[in-house]
Amino acid sequence: MQQTLFIPIKIAQFNPSSISFVMTHPVMLLGILIVSYFSGSQAETAFSQYWEEHIGLPLPPHWLAAKASPLSLHQISLFMKFIEENVLASHLHLFCKEANVACSTNMLMKKPIDDTILPPIAQWSADRIVYEHTPTDKPLSVASQGGLPFFREAMVKEGGFMAIPDLRDPMSYKSFLPRPLASKIPFSFARINELKKIFGVVNGSNMDEYMQGTLETCEKSPIRGEQSTCVTSIEDLIDFVVKTLGHHLHIWSPGSIEGSYENVTIGAVKVIYGNVSEPPVLCHSQPFPFQVYFCHVLQKVKVYVVDIYARKKVNHAIMTCHYDTSTWNPNHHAFKWLGFGPGLIEVCHWINENAMVWTKT
Repeated sequence: MQQTLFIPIKIAQFNPSSISFVMTHPVMLLGILIVSYFSGSQAETAFSQYWEEHIGLPLPPHWLAAKASPLSLHQISLFMKFIEENVLASHLHLFCKEANVACSTNMLMKKPIDDTILPPIAQWSADRIVYEHTPTDKPLSVASQGGLPFFREAMVKEGGFMAIPDLRDPMSYKSFLPRPLASKIPFSFARINELKKIFGVVNGSNMDEYMQGTLETCEKSPIRGEQSTCVTSIEDLIDFVVKTLGHHLHIWSPGSIEGSYENVTIGAVKVIYGNVSEPPVLCHSQPFPFQVYFCHVLQKVKVYVVDIYARKKVNHAIMTCHYDTSTWNPNHHAFKWLGFGPGLIEVCHWINENAMVWTKT
């Protein structure tokens, strides 16, 4: 027997901008409410299809698939129209809710571990991924990070002890925008005021600082031998990785953020990619109202998986070691913490939550 699907539609709670929306786009609003009921599974299906067509892996990691835009084609068209008419800011609450992007200008993510709350997220710094600029601030203290953000390979040995820094993504809950919609967003530092208006970002807020830092990172000139780009959609991410490495790939990411701010015992340390002649693609999640990744390729990089233990095994962390630091800035924080200088030592760091390392299979 064919079943009737009942779709609950709530139309009672409107703010003034929503009332204006109803008056000018009543049919479109009804469409948004209806298609949003189905859009989650549609979005993940579309993402999975794009993944299967371009990458020789069966399924994307669940945490990456969860970042696919939940918007339907109908919603994408409507919000693109709002952007073209410069009225998206008037419907910001609806847009942010349906697209699963950040609306709050001071939103930070805190996550419980063993029924406790970690300290506030350490000051976000692009130094881990920016190697040629002279840092304008004083080096962040090791204590504020929970541990050394940069270290030598020899410091990570089985049976040894190490303080793990903050591995969290400050805004891990947001989604990508679909590529057609992302292409309409003025993703440029020169147009940051337009961006802040679109997303309702207040000057001097946390989000304002995040956006400025991300746009500066995305627009920096690559150092010698580096390829880099910022991607604002899952399709752009896949396209960049495939163009760089080909279709037969493996993706590596940390098991969790467990171990952040803890003194841990190092367990097994295993090289999972050691071909320094074919460097991997490293993609770092950037704080922004929607999901953005800074992806880059640096020469002579090895990738490790490291088991870390507190009272029990808490994580398998991913560590990358850069064996060619000759083009890095002499004032980079890594050298201030570790001594020596560019080209004289290798520099290693952990891969944070939602970051990923792509290698050839």
